[in-house]
Amino acid sequence: MKEQLLTRRTVMKLGAMAGAAAVCPGGAGIVSDLIGMGTGNAYAAEKAPRTIPVSRIPGFNGKQPNIVLILCDDLGQGDPGCYGDKTIRTPNIDSLASEGVRFTDFYSSASLCSPSRVGLLTGRYAIRSGIVFPLQSGGQSTTSKFMQSLARRFGKLGAIDMSVKSMVDGIPDEEVTIADALKVAGYRTGMIGKWHLGDFSHDPQYHPMKHGFDEFFGTPMTNDELPNPLYRNEIMLEKDIGLNQARLTGLSTSEAIGFIERNKGSQPFFLYLAYHAPHLPLYASENFKDKSGAGIYGDVVEEMDWGVGEVIRYLKDNGLEDDTIVIFTSDNGPWYNGNPGEDFRRRKGESYEGGFRVPLIVRWPGKIVPGSLCTEPAQNIDFFPTLSALAGVGTPPDRIIDGKDITGLMTGESKKSPHDALYFYHVEQLEGVRSGDWKYFHYVNHYTWPQPLDKPTTTFGKMSQDKFLGNWPNLYNLKTDPGENYDLASRYPEVCTKMEKLMSNWEKDIKANRKGWIKKQ
Repeated sequence: MKEQLLTRRTVMKLGAMAGAAAVCPGGAGIVSDLIGMGTGNAYAAEKAPRTIPVSRIPGFNGKQPNIVLILCDDLGQGDPGCYGDKTIRTPNIDSLASEGVRFTDFYSSASLCSPSRVGLLTGRYAIRSGIVFPLQSGGQSTTSKFMQSLARRFGKLGAIDMSVKSMVDGIPDEEVTIADALKVAGYRTGMIGKWHLGDFSHDPQYHPMKHGFDEFFGTPMTNDELPNPLYRNEIMLEKDIGLNQARLTGLSTSEAIGFIERNKGSQPFFLYLAYHAPHLPLYASENFKDKSGAGIYGDVVEEMDWGVGEVIRYLKDNGLEDDTIVIFTSDNGPWYNGNPGEDFRRRKGESYEGGFRVPLIVRWPGKIVPGSLCTEPAQNIDFFPTLSALAGVGTPPDRIIDGKDITGLMTGESKKSPHDALYFYHVEQLEGVRSGDWKYFHYVNHYTWPQPLDKPTTTFGKMSQDKFLGNWPNLYNLKTDPGENYDLASRYPEVCTKMEKLMSNWEKDIKANRKGWIKKQ
């Protein structure tokens, strides 16, 4: 056995961790976390190709549309003008709405970046893949890892709202993405912008091109997770974008147009354009800096709106608009800045409407009635089955797909949501459910003075209990009270019983079969 040499740097790190174990409550657990963090699963070059259990729909004779899916990062539903904002100018997004359908009750599948994105791409709630919390860089320093592990220890006590990390380091090979399915349908696929489903600069198995995409330009991580390298396909262009981020929206827009230019023709294309904006830190280019009435956040959104306009203009100028479905949405509600919309309660990272409800605009000339409105609930897990059906491929028969085909809601042919219930996860914990107009929470932090984290599942939460303050369960009628201001649980106990049963049955199924595999009969 070859002798292992310890460097001075390694000895210093181990010493620091040992000291933490000696002086911190739960310190030994922190050391254990550090030793195991960021290692991932070693990528083997000889790994067998992934099997995609998707096939074409027999007898399908529809015309396959080009697909452009534009995803914003932390954009509030209320930020675009078409959703009511009077401060930020978004003429191009507003034009999309006037030429297509605007959804009022559309949700992300999680109120945080990575879980929402894996839900969008796979059509499955994030709990199934194990990506329940924003994924961290594989290049984190020991200090950063220590602080996050310490934060999780305090989180388990209920002192801060951060208690667990994801169960995996990136999107598992077994998950099938929209891009995987569309490649089976004969599409050319490209991803531009922020990936955030595994740091492939440290573990190549998480690269978008290993999950269905033919082309890639962007970064593995979110723009506040540095170092964050810039890639074209599998080639690293820069080791770290650093704070030189005012260029990102322009770069992503240019690359998106370049992808369409290269791939227009006889083969349909799928473009997943995931802007880094308006996630923190906020930087706008000189043409947009200090131009909006909403500070730097507004500048960034207005520049992103320009980018959307450039992509749409290219489609129109090249005769592609009638053959292209354009989807515009956000990964979750706004963070420190931004408008959640319609006085929705709370923001990113929370299970109230402000954390989950996001804009959705779909434009498809000749198929969608211009200026139409959909008020039925739907969720970003619906994109997978919807786009697969439009492309003429089925969904994987070996697993549960939580999303539903919402083509009818888009075109107006259907007036009712295909969902009996939508579920609201806070990291790994199921907190609530929506069914019809009712929204129900079994337990949720109220985020209210004097004890914002009052859910009675932690030490501090239990200590803060008071019969006159926060209580559970909570029930809201979103038709009459979209702001979740008035708890109706005591008035409608029969509704609470029904909603509690929905949640308990769902959790029972997840416990028995978290990944949702379907056994062959």
